[in-house]
Amino acid sequence: MQRILIIKLGALGDIIIATPHIKRIVEGYPEDEVWLLTAPGFAGLFAGYPNLQVKSFPRKGIQSLFPPLGWIRSQGFQMVFDLQGSDRSKTMVALSGAARRYGLGPGFPYTHCPPNKGIVGKDAHSFSRLNRLLETTGLPPAQAGPYLEASDEQRQKVKDWLAEKRLLGREIALIHAGSSARWESKRWAAAHFITLGTILEQQGVVVIWVGGSEDAELNQTLSQNIGMDATGDFSLLELVALARHARFAVTTDSAPMHAIAAAAIPVYALFGPTDWRRSHAVGQQQRVLVHPVACSPCYLPECPPRNAHRCLAQLQPGEVLARLRQDGMLG
Repeated sequence: MQRILIIKLGALGDIIIATPHIKRIVEGYPEDEVWLLTAPGFAGLFAGYPNLQVKSFPRKGIQSLFPPLGWIRSQGFQMVFDLQGSDRSKTMVALSGAARRYGLGPGFPYTHCPPNKGIVGKDAHSFSRLNRLLETTGLPPAQAGPYLEASDEQRQKVKDWLAEKRLLGREIALIHAGSSARWESKRWAAAHFITLGTILEQQGVVVIWVGGSEDAELNQTLSQNIGMDATGDFSLLELVALARHARFAVTTDSAPMHAIAAAAIPVYALFGPTDWRRSHAVGQQQRVLVHPVACSPCYLPECPPRNAHRCLAQLQPGEVLARLRQDGMLG
């Protein structure tokens, strides 16, 4: 029996994109002992993975390097998969003592890496790059969709919430309008979201505003005009369970965009300053919405991360609604 280590530290959206690859590695070595090294905030996402053991350490500070290195060295791993590719993860791989070391790029510290086929440029999506890494190991490629599975208890919590709100069996749409504080420019105008939500509800679709603490103020403003505020009501896995009851979702470029995609419902993502070709939700590329004259990715000096971006501001609610009608999401 081999001892195998998978390293995937973050960030959250990247973790979600890598979930089907982690699942594929676990399935590919059913007789072996497979561990995942990640950050504490992400460990719970893998509770439903059979035959996978999870070890977590902080992502930042002195505790993020030396304690993990000590643990890795003590475990005697024979094989390591570096799905992160950062300087820190490369250091972990280099000092792991493993004979077989798989990574995304050529050279030290890896013994195996994908061949250069000319697609690992700046526009390559990380999902494709990780599939090419699997190809190097002889494993089949991962299917195009995140793997996040809620527990029975989490699914029941969602059903109880929907029943309490009298939403079971209703047509609902999830909207994540927020973003991290570091990337407020990913947010579409609140007025646009209110217009979109108002028309959706006129069409008989109940709007639920979802998100975490960074979205609370925005979602409160939005829900005072239209829809229902569910900020902070659900964990990420519970959000996936909630999404399975929804007809579709509209999101910004965010971690909830990636998570909701795990429910295999249509996810319409609004992109402006970031490169949708590298960041779109897996399996949802055809539902990316950008303005025809968008400058995505935008690195103009007059459009720093905290300012509104011209390309996203020009995307109008009518364009989003037209696409929803075209795809049969609305009557």
